[in-house]
Amino acid sequence: MRRTAVLGLLIAVGVVATMSRPVAQTNVAEIANVKDNLYVITGGGGNTAAYVTDDGVVLVDTKNPGWGDAILAQVRTVTDKPVSIIINTHTHGDHVGSNIDFDAGVNVVAHANTKANMERMDAFQSASGRGYLPGETYTDRMTLLDGDEAIDLYHFGHGHTNGDTIVVFRSLGVAHTGDLFAWKGVPYIDVNNGGSGVSYPETLLAAADGISGIDMVIPGHSPVMTWADFREFGEFNRDFLAAVQREKAAGRTAADAAENLNLPARYANYAMSRGSLTSAEMNTTKIYNELD
Repeated sequence: MRRTAVLGLLIAVGVVATMSRPVAQTNVAEIANVKDNLYVITGGGGNTAAYVTDDGVVLVDTKNPGWGDAILAQVRTVTDKPVSIIINTHTHGDHVGSNIDFDAGVNVVAHANTKANMERMDAFQSASGRGYLPGETYTDRMTLLDGDEAIDLYHFGHGHTNGDTIVVFRSLGVAHTGDLFAWKGVPYIDVNNGGSGVSYPETLLAAADGISGIDMVIPGHSPVMTWADFREFGEFNRDFLAAVQREKAAGRTAADAAENLNLPARYANYAMSRGSLTSAEMNTTKIYNELD
């Protein structure tokens, strides 16, 4: 009886210890239909688009490292076709981090500058990691697939980085903009990867004028918006740049300029700070440095 009681106590202690021990959390993403055979998968970094074609699934961006299984789990709720193409809109880890979670034969596509930027990332230094760098690149425009499944890739210049791709699902009238248009607010300008606060508005407005037939936009980190929202974002960056230039011409420091920016009332809903890396002062400083 005593031995049984002791054994029971040990089991009970073991159960309590197990219950109190931290349990590894599984990454869980969510999927929503955008239009017809196009879906957006959220969570774990940038928005991932999943486009179901006759021959496989085209993914746009792969989130942070370790989210490949979560992406695939959501893809499997709508199709059993394999992932055949990955398009990376730019170089950042929250958009390319899970490239390495997919089959080695997947075709990775990106702008040539994005490939060069990715080659410097730690994740792609090993022999296996290098296998998930873009195997196919372009400079200005490229079309993948044919007919109603055609996907157009556009690059209009420096903005968030020097390799930003806008992905257009032509027959659906939908574009994925990556972090070139991530949210309504001050963008993050990655000068270390070729981003430019001076060129940003020109790049956005060239895209707004140069791409036709788009109704819906999948931004980098926001719910689905409209092409009119994209154009407005370009106008916001144009007016932000003009306001900074006025402040610099008046002899103010970047910090003072950020406090005194006079922007039109139409941008009242735009976030002027989204963490220290995307604050108005940070972007004002970057623009000042470019103008110098």
